[in-house]
Amino acid sequence: MSSEKNLLEVKPLRNLKFWHIWALGVGSVVGDGIFLLLGEGIQTAGPASIVSFFIAGVLQLFLMLALVELAVGMPSAGAMGPWVKRFFGPWWGFLAGFSWAFAWIIVGGAISLALGRFLSYYIPINELVLAAIAVSIFAILNILGSLIAARAQMWMTFGLVGVMAGLVVFGFPEAIKGIPENFTPFLPEGLESMFLVIPMGAYAFMGTATLTTAGAECEDVRDLPRALVWASVTFIVLYIGAQFIALGTVPWQELSMAESPFVTAAARIFGSVGGGIINFAAILAASTCLLMGTFYSASRILFSEARKKRMPKFFGKLHPKLRTPIWGIVFIWAANIAFIIIAKFNTDFVYVTLTMQFTVAVFISMLLSIFSAIKYRKEFPEEVSNLSFNMPLPKLTFTIAIGGTLFTMYYAFKGSPLVIPLSLVWIIPLYIWFKTRPEEAKKADITA
Repeated sequence: MSSEKNLLEVKPLRNLKFWHIWALGVGSVVGDGIFLLLGEGIQTAGPASIVSFFIAGVLQLFLMLALVELAVGMPSAGAMGPWVKRFFGPWWGFLAGFSWAFAWIIVGGAISLALGRFLSYYIPINELVLAAIAVSIFAILNILGSLIAARAQMWMTFGLVGVMAGLVVFGFPEAIKGIPENFTPFLPEGLESMFLVIPMGAYAFMGTATLTTAGAECEDVRDLPRALVWASVTFIVLYIGAQFIALGTVPWQELSMAESPFVTAAARIFGSVGGGIINFAAILAASTCLLMGTFYSASRILFSEARKKRMPKFFGKLHPKLRTPIWGIVFIWAANIAFIIIAKFNTDFVYVTLTMQFTVAVFISMLLSIFSAIKYRKEFPEEVSNLSFNMPLPKLTFTIAIGGTLFTMYYAFKGSPLVIPLSLVWIIPLYIWFKTRPEEAKKADITA
């Protein structure tokens, strides 16, 4: 009994430096979104999709700026959960934290499928089997320790950035030749089609927010805001530039989800070897997203909520030596394996339905966190003014963050009407469970 109690009191190690946190943010940009869903966006809006993804990237940057003071002032493995609970109460804090963890757990299936597809480019094995093997490897890496996972993430992210930067630089002369032919008409499907693609970009770029959960493991919490901003700037420049190369090189009508637009463009410019290299970048993107987005971020939320008695107790146990939330990681691994099995019979459910649920769950968590950040500034101005980082132009930042989130959610609902009823399928039972918990757990909400 005493050993179990000790496991529930062990705290995470603070050993993540700036480059680890930056890599967590850049690498968590959803690999299947930017490499495969981008093709769907191009089919939907044509060349104007480049504007859609740029807008989504800028909105993500403002979201990060809106949350950075909370991340510095209240560093926590639970991030959204503790922030929202402090200002809006236990239920809303639980919803914010659970929504974020739930989002990353369910999207792991789609990312795993994409990774299996990318790997099958080189390995003649069924892509579902490859997906299961990859998920198992990343689960083990996360169990071995946050520093080991972060170092793996860092080097894979450096490789990803290097390959994509090479595509932009060396592909630019060829892409220029496609102006204006490949960009005309710029809006072949009308203005609203461009708006409908913004949620796809939001899905692809939302992963950067995972590093807000790294507060409890930062060696120096002052590295967190710098990493938040620079991770956002990195992926905006990198992926929008690569999208320009793809659209300038290949007529938009020939690009789709069947193959990454980046791979198609690279093969057209550099031949099959170039396509293979960019496909390797896609593997790195999906891998880093699984490693630190799905496993790292979600397991830390489950750990934080369990320590506050709002999730089953076993999620709050850390490995006694490695200090990692082992049971949360194992649970996420099992969920991903289940999604891979489901995909054998219904790929659209995993890749389309769950992807849209990811977007909705993330935005629920983000909106609650933004409103918490506003209250933080209003109710604790002295505490905020003494932080090592203060957001520039707070009124403008909050306005863009909230407006952009609501705008994106509206078009996510419009593009996929089933999103609303499907959201109620998990939110209503969650609320009932939260309200009918044992009294001991409810009392813990007061002190947690």
